[in-house]
Amino acid sequence: MSTNFFKDNNDLKFYVEKQIDWEPLIELTEYKYKKKDGFKNSKEALNFYKGVLDSIGEFSAKEVSPLASQIDLEHPYLENGVVKFPQVLENIFNKIKKLELYGMCLPTEVGGMNCPFLVFMLSNEIFARADVSVTAHYGFHGGMAMAMLLFSIMEGTTTFDPKKMEIQKTRFQDYIKEIIDGDAWGSMDITEPGAGSDMAALTTQGYQDDKGNWFVDGQKIFITSGHAKYHFVIARTEKRDSDDAFSGLKGLSMFLVPAFEIDKKKKRTHLATFDGVEDKMGHHGSATVSINFKKSPAYLIGQRGDGFKLMLQIMNNARVGVGFESLGICEAAYRMAKSYASKRESMGKTIDQHEMIADYLDEMYSDIQGIRALAVQGAYHEEMAQKLNLMLKFMPPEKESEKKDIEKKQKYHQERSRHLTPLLKYLASEKAVEISRRCIQIHGGYGYITEIGAEKLLRDAMVLPIYEGTSQIQSLMSMKDNLMGILKDPKKFLEKNAAAYIQTIRAPSPIYRRVAKLQILSYKALQFLMIKLAGKKFSEMTKKPFSEWESFFKEWDPKKDFAIAMLHAERLTRIIADVAIVELLANQAQKFPEREEVLSRYLERAENRCKFLYNEITKTGAGLLERLSVKGKIKN
Repeated sequence: MSTNFFKDNNDLKFYVEKQIDWEPLIELTEYKYKKKDGFKNSKEALNFYKGVLDSIGEFSAKEVSPLASQIDLEHPYLENGVVKFPQVLENIFNKIKKLELYGMCLPTEVGGMNCPFLVFMLSNEIFARADVSVTAHYGFHGGMAMAMLLFSIMEGTTTFDPKKMEIQKTRFQDYIKEIIDGDAWGSMDITEPGAGSDMAALTTQGYQDDKGNWFVDGQKIFITSGHAKYHFVIARTEKRDSDDAFSGLKGLSMFLVPAFEIDKKKKRTHLATFDGVEDKMGHHGSATVSINFKKSPAYLIGQRGDGFKLMLQIMNNARVGVGFESLGICEAAYRMAKSYASKRESMGKTIDQHEMIADYLDEMYSDIQGIRALAVQGAYHEEMAQKLNLMLKFMPPEKESEKKDIEKKQKYHQERSRHLTPLLKYLASEKAVEISRRCIQIHGGYGYITEIGAEKLLRDAMVLPIYEGTSQIQSLMSMKDNLMGILKDPKKFLEKNAAAYIQTIRAPSPIYRRVAKLQILSYKALQFLMIKLAGKKFSEMTKKPFSEWESFFKEWDPKKDFAIAMLHAERLTRIIADVAIVELLANQAQKFPEREEVLSRYLERAENRCKFLYNEITKTGAGLLERLSVKGKIKN
């Protein structure tokens, strides 16, 4: 059994030690090394980050993983209006508190370690390999404290001293300190009994009294770590237009709502009530809570109507986080399956030497390496985009040319993050289910009984494609972004297509020519859907050159005109995700020749997978669309 979940993972260490471009990220994190108590160079900082990951790796392997089955059996419970953890969880989170990990990414001036958010995400994978429900609750400490700081910066209630290179004060400083100290945590309250993915249908109300004080009324359900003291609540402050299903998003605002207060004598006063803790299939170490707000005092974040925009800030990071959680489950399932298969003998040899099982294990590991490439780059671009934005706000360069250069970089990282995040959330969560399911199959009958723990991994994985935005929502986001990108700039799309065709001939080796061919296949899938959409909306568009379609963009409504593409959104997302991964692995192979084998193994499976998906996109669905177009419900 491993004693360190960081040290035993060579692929993870490759990213930390070689692949991640730490210098620009550390420079931004350390305020260009001008901070008095900060690190003096990137090497010094990186050694510290490695030490943090090493400590978490050892803690996860020795203190969390051996207790996974006990965590699964002993659930959080509601007692006299208070949600309580069983002793096994109390002990784990008290130990995390002693390790001072709750403030990992917070600036030192508010009591944190000032690590990059990427280090926190890497720690999520390590924790999730031990027990994903522990990871979930752990994340609602530092993650929510970071959200408090970020929102305060966005609304202008944080002051920064550019000479001392430090934050002087921030709006929720006392709350942040309480979380860093391990005495509180937060939650993100969106879902209601009648509204989940359709946020426009939310009914929880935010309103003011005569003195201008804000209050919140309503019920929220399925809230992870919802027994928190501090709740980011999305509530309606403006009326919605009944004739416009999407107008409801404009009337949403965000509030920070304390659910209770505790005085010096430890007496608790409830400002909201916890209705119950859900009895779930998995994630038994994480409390999923229903909350009732009734005239609960609230603090408006930003401006009225900013709720949806602010929610996306949290959700982007949360979706990247789920990608790393999923990766941890994939890693745990693969290692469990591999260990069993290497010991279980059948027909004269261990089953890992049987062709089908060997193929399963090979695909599982290749998938994990691909997902990790996607996860690390997605997290990196998201953090770089946010920190460059903060640099422009607090430390803008004097020269206009330098400012424009930073703005250009920020836009690049933001676009890359927007492209990769839904792909990561979709693929990682779906693969967590697939790989943990395959782990059970490799164990045979032993996988079906609870003693081994394989079935626990599957139960824990099942929620990952559902929470923080379902797989279907992720695929719709990716599909719309890619198709709208073509509409906005068809010439750029054609140029990328042409460049890929050139690479199929001129690329320096056959493997890179294969990468280019896969890129072309994804472009063909996008172009097929565009032509189908155009034919449906503007029959005359199909008679014009593709590069002239830009003129029709102003008449295109992405909320109404993508019905045909929605049918194939998941298939398209799988293709685009595979292409994104082989592009990342190809870039790695060019810098690190030893990674060409990783690319080759992934590409071998991706090529045939994408061809199959492309055929499904181009050759199926016509009958279903025809039945959908007929008034009334489909009869199966």
